[in-house]
Amino acid sequence: MYFAWEENILHKKMEAILSRVQKPARYVGGEWGSVMKNREEVDLRFAFCFPDVYEVGMSHLGSRILYGLLNDQPGVWCERVCAPWVDMEDELRSAGIPLYALESGDPLHLFDIIGFTLQYELSFTNILNMLDLGGIPVLAAERKALSHLVVCGGPCAYNPEPLADFVDVFLIGDGEEVMLEFTDLYRQAKRESWDKPRFLRQAAGIPGVYVPALYEVRYHEDGTVESVAPIDGAPAKVQKRIVEDLDTMYYPESFVVPSTDIVFDRAMVELFRGCPRGCRFCQAGHTYRPLRSKSKEVLQKQAEAVLKNSGYEEISLSSLSTSDYGDLSGLTSTMLDYCEPRHISLSLPSLRADSFNAELMERVQKVRKSGLTFAPEAGSKRLRDVINKNLEEDDLLSACAIAFRGGWNNIKLYFMMGLPTETTEDLDGILETCKKVAFCWKENTQNRARGVRVTASASCFVPKPQTPFQWDAQDTLDMLREKQAYMKKIMKTKNVTYNWHDAETSVLEGVIARGDRRQGKAIYLAWQRGCKFDGWDQFFDYEKWMQAFADCGLDPAFYASRQRPLTEVFPWDHIGCGTDKEHLKREWERSREAVPTVDCMQKCAGCGASALLKGGRCHV
Repeated sequence: MYFAWEENILHKKMEAILSRVQKPARYVGGEWGSVMKNREEVDLRFAFCFPDVYEVGMSHLGSRILYGLLNDQPGVWCERVCAPWVDMEDELRSAGIPLYALESGDPLHLFDIIGFTLQYELSFTNILNMLDLGGIPVLAAERKALSHLVVCGGPCAYNPEPLADFVDVFLIGDGEEVMLEFTDLYRQAKRESWDKPRFLRQAAGIPGVYVPALYEVRYHEDGTVESVAPIDGAPAKVQKRIVEDLDTMYYPESFVVPSTDIVFDRAMVELFRGCPRGCRFCQAGHTYRPLRSKSKEVLQKQAEAVLKNSGYEEISLSSLSTSDYGDLSGLTSTMLDYCEPRHISLSLPSLRADSFNAELMERVQKVRKSGLTFAPEAGSKRLRDVINKNLEEDDLLSACAIAFRGGWNNIKLYFMMGLPTETTEDLDGILETCKKVAFCWKENTQNRARGVRVTASASCFVPKPQTPFQWDAQDTLDMLREKQAYMKKIMKTKNVTYNWHDAETSVLEGVIARGDRRQGKAIYLAWQRGCKFDGWDQFFDYEKWMQAFADCGLDPAFYASRQRPLTEVFPWDHIGCGTDKEHLKREWERSREAVPTVDCMQKCAGCGASALLKGGRCHV
């Protein structure tokens, strides 16, 4: 590994460090497909940071796309930086070595732009930790120069306020659409020696760019937001950017191939963006609207290119709801004609039970058969109507029957607990659903000797911004624990394994997800006291977090477990996701009546996202 900023003594230090840490392959770079450029021939160095370990960061498709997009630009060098595991961090700090990029080995403080993708609220302290470890001031106000500009995007950017103290710029929406416009402006600013305030004012004029320093927030006496007012010519509302034509959108022909196992170690192609279903709990289903699909021909071409250039033996069709692709049968048939002779397996995640069919199952299992996963989400039809899941129990059992007749004996079912209007009868319904699935196997399997395994997992519901449930109170920690104890008591059925998600992390996720910029001081204090890798059970410290909020004069319950009136101004109302707030209100009202809304493919619900498209019509 080459470290440009030190002499041989640093090489020796790194050799010693890597021999002492877990999975040293995380930190050495040099993978097949990584991009190396001459430092003297670039005028913009971009550190693309993922605030979690290498195995998680390298599995993220969006990061792979933007890495390729930026490196395709002459004069721009994008490099990868992942959060070091705690053993590696300890070694780096002890040796006085700053966090570095995997391609060049250069420290983070040598980069112009430090970009983070925001996938999960409980990774926020890792952002602060990575900046500090890279020798960069954590607070945006302390970064006076144009260099070391901290930029964030991704799902959590739809409520950017908790990170407003630390981030200079948020890019809202599809990164492929806004990234190059933003980096071109930065390169101009660098050439012409602009100061940081001038650049931020100019950047705020780019649609989809949010500069928190250019907005003043006022609060009512009860702590709710009174107003968010722009200053210095910033727009009153920042609407997200979208790629309208995915067929012509940039997509890399090769990926960086990791030199160690990662979470999703396979090639991926993206079928479409958006989701026609409108589940009321789902943030991605509302923030990725409108629905935009790739053609079968483009998908086949991209899949073959990625497979040839990477050597992967598995490819996944990625989307929020794979079975809603218009010609999924034709696409899988064409792809399997390519994959089967080469012993490449085809993975179809995010299949809906009501779209599962025998023909599709038979073709997909030819190369390799894996377990099946369905997400009923709720245990009763009433609650599924509340959340707009639009899935009948008969559809689930029909899909399971097809699978069991085809030789499957391993089914995973995903549920949520703590959903709005949930009752004990709804929780009992989870058990009854599992029992019916197990009995379905008994009726349909050709080989009872193998047995059946039904795994039911129940996560804790977290109300998210930009969804119809953004007004709803989250269950308190005591309520969630009580429900989990009840489920553990009743879920003792043969052939059914029950798993549950930690309630404490879900509560903190709910606190931060709907937070305002006053939370920045609590996040900062929690990080100072050692909080990091909060999404990992072995490091999460709920009491430390609660104390940080208390010491900052903030009540977590105000953010998480308070039912909001429909008239409340949210901290994120000035960030547009394409879906109108009035539509979200209508959907919330329909949820109280347990009235489902048909999917976009049957009838337009008038969510407002079509206004982002030329001609104002969705591609469905």
